[in-house]
Amino acid sequence: MSATIPASAPQRISLDEARAIVQTLTASRVRSIERIDVEAAAGRILAHPLRAPHALPTFANSAMDGYALRAADLPSTGERTLRLIGRQLAGKAPAPEVAPGTCVRITTGAPLPAGADTVVIQERVRREGDAVSVSAGIAAGANVRARGEDFAAGAEVLGAGRVLDPGALALLASFGVLEVSVHRRPRVAILTTGDELVPAAAMPGFGQLRDSNGPMLAALAAASGAQVVAVRHVGDDAQATEQSLRALAAMADVLLTSGGASVGDADLLPQLARQHGRVHFWKVRIKPGMPVLAAEIESALWFALPGNPVSTAATFLTLVRPALQQLGGREPSSMLYAELAHAVSKPHDRAEFLRGSLRCGADARLVFTAHARQGSAQLSGLVVANSLGLIPEDARELEAGSVIEILPLPALWS
Repeated sequence: MSATIPASAPQRISLDEARAIVQTLTASRVRSIERIDVEAAAGRILAHPLRAPHALPTFANSAMDGYALRAADLPSTGERTLRLIGRQLAGKAPAPEVAPGTCVRITTGAPLPAGADTVVIQERVRREGDAVSVSAGIAAGANVRARGEDFAAGAEVLGAGRVLDPGALALLASFGVLEVSVHRRPRVAILTTGDELVPAAAMPGFGQLRDSNGPMLAALAAASGAQVVAVRHVGDDAQATEQSLRALAAMADVLLTSGGASVGDADLLPQLARQHGRVHFWKVRIKPGMPVLAAEIESALWFALPGNPVSTAATFLTLVRPALQQLGGREPSSMLYAELAHAVSKPHDRAEFLRGSLRCGADARLVFTAHARQGSAQLSGLVVANSLGLIPEDARELEAGSVIEILPLPALWS
């Protein structure tokens, strides 16, 4: 079967062109929204802005342990002695109203007693029995958290597209929000291809390898916010591959395949994409990963990724992860840049991904160091690296200190 693609499908396009096509494809797809319990919302993406149903905090309270009093009773010079009339603890019954010349012992977070508008920390007073002496120099309103200081009633507190991280979940709890509308996670199905692959539990035969791309893609997809609905394998058989593609596409928003996307005798996917799908591009001027193909089959967006592990990871990070983020309602990750630790020479005209380590120097600058081993089939490159450095297509020689784009690997995503 020849690996032919119709002339209408762009081939050997630039990385920027491929990114733009993927962004357009994902932007045109409908995002589903679902209502879920807040307890199950960790890591999900908020679908609608959330406004404060009430002020937060709901009452003025003390920011410190000390004594609540009237600012009018603060001395301008020397000291003034006030009479202690009670105690206000957090969550306890109200203390007596603070009248002129009196004060109330108060703990952090406790409501400010009626009549009081200032808290003097305990280190700034002298106490003898019920006599509390306050020194000059205390500002009116000191150490008081005003009602609505954090959020006013009706204010937008979380915007649409916000990841519901621990801080956001704490805020939802403080407002008594029990359910929240979130974007449904994009469903991802994964198909690894090739007679040379066997399951991890199997003993490889002559010329065979255990399938590493299936588990890697499942982990990458899940870490990108997707729901992995299936991970399957198929050999180099056109009919079986077509059936697998159709079955998986029917249950997923995004179909990921690895292997079989180039021009070898066993590379079946380009022709199957032409016959049964709509191809948007085939081959991108990148190394590794040039044979990557983007298409639609059934109702799924299909990325046919190369089979070498580093090629699979590089094309996923560059094209698939942004698509999954966009489909899931998440704002795409900001571009990350760093300086090259060493000069880089590139003898070809493709953009290139280098495995390496990203670190922050003492001068607060990010520095990327490329590793010596760069083979696209070497899993060691993915294990020891924490990021990929992208050498631009038009660059042949880059000096140390040159700034390049960085694609963090999952170890750095947090």
